[in-house]
Amino acid sequence: MNGATNIHPDAVLESLLAKGGRSNRRTNLAKMHDLCRRQHAAGSRDFSLPTVGRLAQAEGIMKGRALYNAQSADYKVLIEAWAAYSGPPAPKPPKMLASHEYLMRIEDPAIRSIMQSIIAERDKLKAQLNVLKASAQVTVDRRPLGAIAAAAPGSLPVTVLAMAAQFTPSEREALQKAVSADYLEARGLREGSHGEIVNVRGRTVFEVGFARAIRKVLA
Repeated sequence: MNGATNIHPDAVLESLLAKGGRSNRRTNLAKMHDLCRRQHAAGSRDFSLPTVGRLAQAEGIMKGRALYNAQSADYKVLIEAWAAYSGPPAPKPPKMLASHEYLMRIEDPAIRSIMQSIIAERDKLKAQLNVLKASAQVTVDRRPLGAIAAAAPGSLPVTVLAMAAQFTPSEREALQKAVSADYLEARGLREGSHGEIVNVRGRTVFEVGFARAIRKVLA
């Protein structure tokens, strides 16, 4: 209901008692009425079933969950009469944010103003970040660098790591230097016409295809 009503709950109780019934029911209705009267006298406008049921159970009138049974319709009518008579519950005060509570502890108005601007900027950035998180879709490829996907017909793709991709930078540099002309010449070696490595006497140090094989691996 949006506001209080002029119908006093006493009149509602009288009509409910006039229906007759067992004496136990009439006694409990009167007790429930008195409980609600004291709740109203205390200035409370909370006559929700959970609240009244909790109070009724504490005073031994009835189990709180019993108010939700069909047999408790008269009790609910009485409680609703008190709720309508008292008016809607007072709105709860807005919960103070932790940042605002922190600002109120700062006595210097200048510093408080600066901190307020910083917090406002932080909240703005957090809101923008949340928008980005909600709209961004990131695909993470955890395959090593140089890996490729290969698949035979009718089978699932398999990640294949190229040989060159397995080398560290220092290992790659060492292999490149091993077949470079300057490096070989400085050590009295040279590369033959078929990729072999020979010394100054023409003797083969590394067999045919050695230099070519290293270059293919590094390619």
